[in-house]
Amino acid sequence: MIPQVAIVGRPNVGKSTLLNRLARRRISIVDDQPGVTRDRIAVELDLDGRTMEIIDTGGIGIVDEQDLGADIHDQIETAIATSQVILMIVDGQQGVHPLDQKVAERLRPLDVPVILIANKCESESARNDTAEFYTLGLGDPVAVSAAHGQGVNELIESLLDALPEGDNERFSDPALKIAIVGRRNAGKSTFINALLEEKRVIVSEIPGTTRDAVDVRFEKDGVPFVAIDTAGLLRRAKIRGDVEFYAQTRSIEAIRRANVVLFVIDAAHGVSQLDKRIAHEVCIRHRPCVIAVNKWDLVREGTTTGDYESYLSEQLPGLSFAPCAFITAKDGKNVASCTSLVQSLAKQAKRRVGTGKLNQAIQKIRTGPRPRTKHGKEPKLYFGTQVGVLPPTIVLFVNKPGWFSPQYRRFIENRFRELLDYPEVPLKILYRNRAGGSGGK
Repeated sequence: MIPQVAIVGRPNVGKSTLLNRLARRRISIVDDQPGVTRDRIAVELDLDGRTMEIIDTGGIGIVDEQDLGADIHDQIETAIATSQVILMIVDGQQGVHPLDQKVAERLRPLDVPVILIANKCESESARNDTAEFYTLGLGDPVAVSAAHGQGVNELIESLLDALPEGDNERFSDPALKIAIVGRRNAGKSTFINALLEEKRVIVSEIPGTTRDAVDVRFEKDGVPFVAIDTAGLLRRAKIRGDVEFYAQTRSIEAIRRANVVLFVIDAAHGVSQLDKRIAHEVCIRHRPCVIAVNKWDLVREGTTTGDYESYLSEQLPGLSFAPCAFITAKDGKNVASCTSLVQSLAKQAKRRVGTGKLNQAIQKIRTGPRPRTKHGKEPKLYFGTQVGVLPPTIVLFVNKPGWFSPQYRRFIENRFRELLDYPEVPLKILYRNRAGGSGGK
């Protein structure tokens, strides 16, 4: 079993900053505003040859502006209960706070190692002036500056000493990364909880509950997955402050790093302009996509799945080939079937086509309907080769890439999808001048 390490403490002591420092990349959103972190943010790390899962948590004692304090508390308690080592952080500049005493009282009875960390100790005098934290009854504090890196190596040594002995087990590489995207309150977090059959992420009717992109590992039928819960996207004009900006950025980044996207649509409200923007983000990154039509139980009587699929094809033409799943996440209805669709799309997107079959398809396209020409500039296809998978990526050598209109490029992609047996996944096609010049996508 891979050991888990929970980072806990009161609000604004630097828990998320420490996680990002240990991970050497931005995982959790960091902001001066208290209560930014709500869910458990977990990341697998390899520190000096030991693999562990580090879990960032919300601030203990936070007064949440959206009245989610009880949910945040439950997430913290779960992290504490499942961890083999606890990192408690205090503010080395402010000294002992009453909430620090409350956190220490919660941790002292635990039968697991607790490492006390005095953060924000940038100066030597601050690092030497941590004696008052002994009153917390958790032993010697490790003085660090998570923002600047001082003392972090000493902290890692203490953490490695505290980890239980055992095999240096690692997570198996996830078979698939699935980004769960959609606008606010479409049911993304409810979907993840239904899929895992546990309350892994906070669910609320209040818009904007999820802020960080939360990676959740799970297995179905022995196959490992990572589901990435994301903040609901907003119209750009509606973004207020740094926290919402970073939440939106993390959501777009989740689409980029996913193998397959699960796009949640609120069936009761239909397709909005924001849904169309999300579809555009998925399309320009050429990600295989399952459209999960959630809240299907609220659709007006008489509407069939075929009717709704036709409606989606009209509203989201760039994803007209994407398969649909009709679900009710709050009841878990048809949720598990989505993983089968995801696996099917990944299998399609991993296939390679031989150069012979690809050039046979090019020949059929070449002898098919001719594109309209302007001023005698006729686009001509010569040959091609597949250079990548997930998404299937094809380089086409042509006379002049600039002569291929967007309409003709869409026609070519659709014909390839039909002729090369990629019925439900996007293709990434790069056009290159046969003489060796670059023609873009």
